[in-house]
Amino acid sequence: MRADTLKYESFDNANGAPRAASRLATSLTLAAMSLGYGVVQLDVTIVNTALDAMGKTLGGGVAKLQWVVSAYTIAFAAFILTAGALGDRIGAKRIFMAGFAIFTAASLACAMSPNAAVLIAARLVQGLAAAILVPNSLALLNHAYADDRERGRAVAVWAAGASLALTAGPFVGGALITLVGWRAIFLVNLPIGLAGLWLSWRYASETTRARSREIDLPGQISAIGALGVLAGALIEAGARGWTHPAVIAAFVAAAAFAVLFVWREGRTAQPMLPLSLFSHRLFTLTTIVGLLVNIAIYGLIFVLSLYFQRINGLSAWWTGLAFVPMMGAVLPANLLAPRLAERIGSCPTIVVGACISALGCLGLLWIEARTSYWAIFAQMIAISGGLGLLVPPLTSTLLGSIDKARSGIAAGVLNATRQTGSVLGVALFGSLVGSDSAFMMGLHQSLIISAAVLLLAAAVIGLGANAADASAQEHSM
Repeated sequence: MRADTLKYESFDNANGAPRAASRLATSLTLAAMSLGYGVVQLDVTIVNTALDAMGKTLGGGVAKLQWVVSAYTIAFAAFILTAGALGDRIGAKRIFMAGFAIFTAASLACAMSPNAAVLIAARLVQGLAAAILVPNSLALLNHAYADDRERGRAVAVWAAGASLALTAGPFVGGALITLVGWRAIFLVNLPIGLAGLWLSWRYASETTRARSREIDLPGQISAIGALGVLAGALIEAGARGWTHPAVIAAFVAAAAFAVLFVWREGRTAQPMLPLSLFSHRLFTLTTIVGLLVNIAIYGLIFVLSLYFQRINGLSAWWTGLAFVPMMGAVLPANLLAPRLAERIGSCPTIVVGACISALGCLGLLWIEARTSYWAIFAQMIAISGGLGLLVPPLTSTLLGSIDKARSGIAAGVLNATRQTGSVLGVALFGSLVGSDSAFMMGLHQSLIISAAVLLLAAAVIGLGANAADASAQEHSM
């Protein structure tokens, strides 16, 4: 190599300008992380389009279908904090690749399931792998992008891909079910998994390992107990009634597990959920908003999928097409979000997004059986557009509120609370529409709850952030 070339390369490094190869590696790392988060979100909603077909093939009512959906999100929510800790301890790249491999294998098991019990078990393993993928993908992004503005835009792309997968799930599912059958919705994960594994292995750089980070097994067990029993209580309440002794006992047990979890996390030296994180006001606020938003949106997607198929008699294909407006609205909203946040601030952007989604829910309150699809077109765009607008600033605000060294566990907390919201939304709204005779009343109740929860999320972040700013100004004077 010539001396002038060596001099140029040294000068380039001294000024911190990344070489083309480094930029390519960073971009392909973003692609791998987006595939990881995207396939996780795809499997949250792609199953919704297959509910009717699965019910006909495997048998069972709404409660069993809720378990097919909720088994995934329960495992996702319950294990995600431990997955973040494993990434901190072993290295986010190693754990991320292991999660991709497990997710791919579990998807094959779902496709080959001979009955509902095996499918639910395979969905649990899928959820465990999803819990590994999400926080570690975000930790690897945080590691790859040192500049705050570049990281914010990378997170926006990461969230855009996931949101697109989330809203495209019903459409992709409908097409696959029509052309091949419901088992194909799981087989589509195989090429995604192989591509993500190769890109991660080839281009992602490993994070610093914190070998002193321990796994909080008692906390993990109590978290699984609290979330699993609570979801079971909500699901069975729709089938047995809210006053059934078993349902009441399950609610009591869930509360006991939750108290045990908080007690454990406050006393152990290395908790899976460090309660000290909640001393940061913005961290607490964004965590609460993540929970509330997912209760509203994910529960509503489940109910609308059943509405299109069971009440309006649409096929899986047409049900998928009915969700195309959501697919079209989320991506541009995700890409617009960081620019809007730069102009008006992250918290106001979250407020705007939540309010837009809430207005979309309120606009659907007059929906009835056989309502024209075009009469609800704009409302569906508003619901998904608001979601796309709030997710990127929500994630960036949470990451910016804590020390960078704790980004793995912080990302885990946000996603654990969001997936807990998903579990609760599907379980609660599914219990409200448990029978065909009461379906429309349950759908209206679900829309009211969704709008109220989204407006509450807007109030939490809007008023809470203003209070934080006022407090900071007082301390600075």
